[in-house]
Amino acid sequence: MNTLRTLSVSWVFALLLSPAVPAFSQARPMAKIGATLAVTDGGAWKPVQRGVEFRKIVLERTEPGYEIQLKIFRLDIRFVIPRVLHAGQFQLKSATAKTFAEKAGAIAAINANYFDDKGRPLAYLKTAEKEINRSVSNHRLYTGVFGLSEAGPFVIHRDEFQPAQASQALQSGPLLLHRGALVEALTGLGRFARRSVVGIDKEDRILIGVTDAVVGGLSFAELQELFGQSKWQLHAVELLNLDGGGSAQLYFKSGKFEEWLPGTTEVPVAIGFFNKSN
Repeated sequence: MNTLRTLSVSWVFALLLSPAVPAFSQARPMAKIGATLAVTDGGAWKPVQRGVEFRKIVLERTEPGYEIQLKIFRLDIRFVIPRVLHAGQFQLKSATAKTFAEKAGAIAAINANYFDDKGRPLAYLKTAEKEINRSVSNHRLYTGVFGLSEAGPFVIHRDEFQPAQASQALQSGPLLLHRGALVEALTGLGRFARRSVVGIDKEDRILIGVTDAVVGGLSFAELQELFGQSKWQLHAVELLNLDGGGSAQLYFKSGKFEEWLPGTTEVPVAIGFFNKSN
């Protein structure tokens, strides 16, 4: 009896006195994506206000070694509506996503389409106020369109887009998912870069996301895997790549919750998101 008690006490003290194992060393990759990327934390959807959920997916690149965070908002269009915002509406040439949100009174903003070295937006662009660029570009990069119609927000292939049916729209690309299927993107599918995306899921909710990493980023193929495969539970049926690199940025603020992923350059166009009561 005394021997058993002594052994039990010794075992407890051994556990208490053993050195703590750092949390990061306990992490185990959930699954591989390609040869060099693994999801180390799949995250979970967390409500931040009515109609808005936030999720952070943590990934690790092994060659070379660095961490990437993919930060995503899921927006229910019954409570939140998007609008295409142009800096000229605010007497600006360009602005950060945060400035767009603050000037417009939006709860969120994400950078939108590509622009030239003079800050002029490229490809088709239409705000609620006016049609800024009237031609739908046939450039091999600009294969998708995000817009608004009477039926609600949409992401569509440019070949199916009818400008007259959209109250607001912007052209970007490449289109990565269409009707739930992978779209064959450009050459350079495997190139890693900072990314921003907008999509529609199976429940017609809007998805917006930006990669947050000091170096590197994700490839188009990896975005297709994350948003298109059911195991990651993003359930996107449409996904459009927005202007990435230094332009990629996202801002959200509601109550005490704030998320700011700044880019390294201002942009002329953003997609803003507004509470439907506004």
